[in-house]
Amino acid sequence: MRSWRVSLAAAILALLGAPLLALAPATARADIVVNVDQGATQPLPIAIPAFTGSPVAADMRKVIAGDLASSGLFRPLDPATFPAAPQDVNVRPTFDAWKAISAQALVTGLIGADADGHMRVSFRLWDVYAGDELVGQQFSSSPENWRRVAHKVADAIYEKLTGQHGYFDTRVIFAAESGPRGKRVRRLELMDQDGANARYLTDGTFPAFFPHFSANTQEVAYMSLRPSGSTIYLLNLETGRQEALGHFQGMMFAPRFSPDGDRVAFSAEKDGNTDIYVMNLATRSMTRLTTDPAIDTSPSFSPDGAQLVFNSDRGGSPQLYVMNADGSNARRISFGSGRYTTPVWSPDGKLIAFTKQNGQQFHIGVMNPDGSSERLLTDSYLDEGPTWAPNSRVIMFARDTGYGSHLWSVDVSGKVLAPSAYALGASDPSWSALLP
Repeated sequence: MRSWRVSLAAAILALLGAPLLALAPATARADIVVNVDQGATQPLPIAIPAFTGSPVAADMRKVIAGDLASSGLFRPLDPATFPAAPQDVNVRPTFDAWKAISAQALVTGLIGADADGHMRVSFRLWDVYAGDELVGQQFSSSPENWRRVAHKVADAIYEKLTGQHGYFDTRVIFAAESGPRGKRVRRLELMDQDGANARYLTDGTFPAFFPHFSANTQEVAYMSLRPSGSTIYLLNLETGRQEALGHFQGMMFAPRFSPDGDRVAFSAEKDGNTDIYVMNLATRSMTRLTTDPAIDTSPSFSPDGAQLVFNSDRGGSPQLYVMNADGSNARRISFGSGRYTTPVWSPDGKLIAFTKQNGQQFHIGVMNPDGSSERLLTDSYLDEGPTWAPNSRVIMFARDTGYGSHLWSVDVSGKVLAPSAYALGASDPSWSALLP
């Protein structure tokens, strides 16, 4: 029988959709705790006792456990069932006691202080059945940033056990919605990906739409409606400074940064025609990329900046197209039934997420950049506006069930669908890269 380490890797790969036979034939594996049964998965049981040494230890444990649970891959065990946790992170745990509560992985940690007053967090991740340490790391930060440290610990655990980068130490910007239908107040709001530390960035005097992060997470481009018309603004999150990108007589909307942050692509209406433009932020020179009489909108750069995906009704209904970054070689990639909108390229370049309307139902779906292997991940009264987590594993979007728009997320398997911890009205989410 193979070691638990192999069965754990196989279990995680099963959840991620990778073939188990790449590791070992089924008859040669140990029992797998995380099983796939007709599309249902059994998350991995993991014990996360409160770290020792600080009053914020219990809160930090909750953040780590919440992050891992939200991925759908892990099931943090109830602390009430725990045996006595090691008081020293350097002491080897008594693994039989953790086996007794069916823990397959164990996290131990210590919170201390450096001479300069910084908080120092050390943790270890243990393989309970093999009795091995899988990873040990240490983080240092100012005490008020304990939540970010907790997210970084969760990211390290996630990466070690899945082989993929974590996505917990990130932020989401979105249009917060309040007030009755027809009189919505729309303000930009920024929050941690788990809904914590939410704060408004605009006051709602003028409605805000379509916010999107730059790659360095320090700037946001968004559209605002003013009495003079629509304008795209650049907002620096560190300084609070904002400036208008430019002025058109018609509408300007759907801005997105290029991967290098040097350009912004957007849609603009001019002389009754809506096309895609790109502006060089250093020179403010602008280039028109599309000239079709149809409505071309929602541009999104590929991660290498060489291509753009967008939607256009030039074929009679909204469909997805890909073109080179200079506007050449535009070709249609969506050919299913229904209307395709709001495409966005995944950070790893392997997939394009989109909104699809088919009859009275809306879906969030994904396809390969050439349009092949389309899969619909959600089905609802109104799902729209996908945005990717930086590891290309999870998609956040806005869902309206008839009672207002709220944020939801779904993983690329379509098996883990959940509402955001932010429970108030919201739309147009944009997920940041991992924070520096």
